[in-house]
Amino acid sequence: MKVVVDYGKCTGLGICESLAPDVFEVNDDGELELKQSSVPEGQLEDVEAAVEGCPTEALRLEPDDSSADTE
Repeated sequence: MKVVVDYGKCTGLGICESLAPDVFEVNDDGELELKQSSVPEGQLEDVEAAVEGCPTEALRLEPDDSSADTE
């Protein structure tokens, strides 16, 4: 899975960073930076919580083109 950010909606509150700090970081200017665009193994639950917890709905998950999961 990959993380997609709508930077036009993001307000840099940092909820995502607190839930998945290996993926999200709010810089000193209050702007969101993705540390990784693909969800690291074992962290899907944390990233899903960050996406669901985003008050501006600026985050979403999409299938990663390089993965061929058939679950």
